[in-house]
Amino acid sequence: MKFNLQYCVLVTVLLSVLLSVGCVDKTSDGAAVSHEQYRTVVDSRGVAVQIPTNIEKVATISDGLIEGVMTSIGVSDTLVGLGSSCLQRNFNYTYETVGGETFTYENGMNPVTYLNPWIVDLPLFAQSGSAVNYETLAGLDPDVVIVRLGSCSMRYIDDESTQKSIETIESLGIPLVVLYGSSCYDDPDMLKISDEICIIGQVFDKDAEATNLAKYLESQVNHVNEQTKDIPDEEKPEVLIFGASPKARSANGAGQVFGLDTIESFFIQDLVHAKNSFQEPGYFKVVSAEQVLVLNPDVIVLCTAYGYHPPLELYEAPYYQNLQELDAIKNRRVASLPWSPCNCAKRLEYPIDVMVIAKATYPEQFGEIDLAEWLLEFYQNVYGVDRDTAKELRSAQWMDWTVE
Repeated sequence: MKFNLQYCVLVTVLLSVLLSVGCVDKTSDGAAVSHEQYRTVVDSRGVAVQIPTNIEKVATISDGLIEGVMTSIGVSDTLVGLGSSCLQRNFNYTYETVGGETFTYENGMNPVTYLNPWIVDLPLFAQSGSAVNYETLAGLDPDVVIVRLGSCSMRYIDDESTQKSIETIESLGIPLVVLYGSSCYDDPDMLKISDEICIIGQVFDKDAEATNLAKYLESQVNHVNEQTKDIPDEEKPEVLIFGASPKARSANGAGQVFGLDTIESFFIQDLVHAKNSFQEPGYFKVVSAEQVLVLNPDVIVLCTAYGYHPPLELYEAPYYQNLQELDAIKNRRVASLPWSPCNCAKRLEYPIDVMVIAKATYPEQFGEIDLAEWLLEFYQNVYGVDRDTAKELRSAQWMDWTVE
């Protein structure tokens, strides 16, 4: 598996053609504009967007991917408005056990929020469940708006309201770069995330930095792929990504699962080389306790799903006592992915998901990986932080269980 440079090469060729046609463009009022003041970026739609060469103000609709890349390449200080409330909050959860004990998780947050605490005070012009506030957005007077479809605030690529939002933002005369998140594809994989990172790098004229970031992320999951690619089919455990969502329980389900058309399944089957226990299509699909018992996976990996869910919840919460006959629970083969508020599309931390799945599925093959230390190195390489800050990021994503 090799780093996907095809997208970047195609964009470079297209931009060369675009910029060779004439020396000036015109603004909406007919004034001549030199190409030195603008550059062209081709977004996920294939649309060539003219953006200012000097970018000072950026508004985003994203749950952290765009802002994470901006932090990594050193341009997060241009953010002036956000389209996700999850980037402006910290989170706390308390659970009770059947024995009457309580366990608490406090101050969970997106790594972007921890590294840029000032963003909690930025204007919020969009969020999940609400329409875009175009008046607030226009008042920010951004040089460019970057939108990631598949984010919780703008979730479905073919949704009529999504397309109307795109058209309205463009009608404001603001350059709009649209990215397609991992959940926008029928066959999602991490190379499409790399494409998004490349586009963001081009927006800020930070192509080399963005390419290096994408290449590093891919290298981390390629290591897992190399370690497991020769495992025979008959030896592959069945793995279930399970969202222990209270919303699913309120709908008389046990939780949510992820089918073959999701990036979670790609992680399990194409990178970790195990079997997705749920062999149907479905994204955050609600299933009953009876369905989970029939699946009876060898390994369960808990994801963010209307809250953070540690293994202890599945083992000891009163409302999951009807699942205690599962092999994964009896054998204590339950793990948790990092806290990822607004978990609608994968972000820069996706290699952590892959490594957690890999270690839970094949503990012997990955016995040499000290996950606690691996995480610190990951945060240091992705965000350019020191070791102490990396420890704080590990805590913010509630991954300190790896130290134990």
